[in-house]
Amino acid sequence: MSDAASGAGARASAPPDVADLGKVRDAYQRMKRELAQVIVGQEAVIDELLIALFSRGHCLLVGVPGLAKTLLVSSVARVLDLSFKRIQFTPDLMPSDITGTEVIQENKSTGAREFRFLPGPIFANVLLADEINRTPPKTQSALLEAMQEYQVTAGGRKHQLEQPFFVLATQNPIEQEGTYPLPEAQLDRFMFLIQVDYPAFEEERRILRLTTEQNHVELQKVLTGPEILRIQELVRGVVVSNHAIDYALRLARATRVRGKDAGALPAVKEWLSWGAGPRASQFLVLGAKARAALQGRAHVEPADIAAVAHPVLRHRIVTNFHAEAEGITSDVIVDRLLKEIDPNKTEHLDHGGLPKVLGSSGAQ
Repeated sequence: MSDAASGAGARASAPPDVADLGKVRDAYQRMKRELAQVIVGQEAVIDELLIALFSRGHCLLVGVPGLAKTLLVSSVARVLDLSFKRIQFTPDLMPSDITGTEVIQENKSTGAREFRFLPGPIFANVLLADEINRTPPKTQSALLEAMQEYQVTAGGRKHQLEQPFFVLATQNPIEQEGTYPLPEAQLDRFMFLIQVDYPAFEEERRILRLTTEQNHVELQKVLTGPEILRIQELVRGVVVSNHAIDYALRLARATRVRGKDAGALPAVKEWLSWGAGPRASQFLVLGAKARAALQGRAHVEPADIAAVAHPVLRHRIVTNFHAEAEGITSDVIVDRLLKEIDPNKTEHLDHGGLPKVLGSSGAQ
């Protein structure tokens, strides 16, 4: 079993019933109403963030300064009855500043000196890694084990993290000064890379009103830790057909230009240097399951997979010089994949997992 699926266990989850899904949908709507009190617009961003949370995934929010990325993450933590810690990433931050460190202390009863582990801020249910790309890769990598294994190793001993555990990181574009690009292994640990864009004119007008007048908003707690864990189990139980799984596989495999089973789509092959791995297709299915559950459905539709394709794939596609010269971004490539790969065609697959005759209908 691949790492991304390890949290699900070996047994299959039971399909959720209608009553449970109704409660999930109601909790989702309540969270959105609470967040709307402090976050203006950004509905797609909020949807993607909540989908990742209920999928047991971590999120990376990318956008220029001033777009309320930090406010969004802290507001999500406020509507969840969970412990919350924030780390401001800086160039001088050390790995032990995140995970914790072992110190020598005297045992008052015996007088002997012994090592004691002092937990770092990573020991929280919700961790905000603010401006994660402002610290060197050595420090960024301190999150790897926690994000994947839900534990921290210090002094040869493993320390388990309390679940649910989410890393919600913010990042400024790497072309700005004073930043470090995240290593590919670190990026792959994030289920979603969420692009936060500028607000529309009317939305920015509302933001000006909210932030330049006296406004005090008290957000109400919506979900507890056990309730979130229960929803995560319900999400795993959402039914996904072989038809939908094939669609997720074909989207991921259509980006691969290297390897024995490389099957990059000819329409995008010239722009790619590297494609998405198996974790991408897993997250496509998990994200689709969560989206279906939040809408009160017990089954995945191809539209659910298409809806999460951009946040899942955009940071797992490495473009080459030709793409950069032509201004082709990973989002443009994902758009092309969704246009070229027909979700209704699953038969006659070649060795690369692509249909021999590609449909032209889009996945909307």
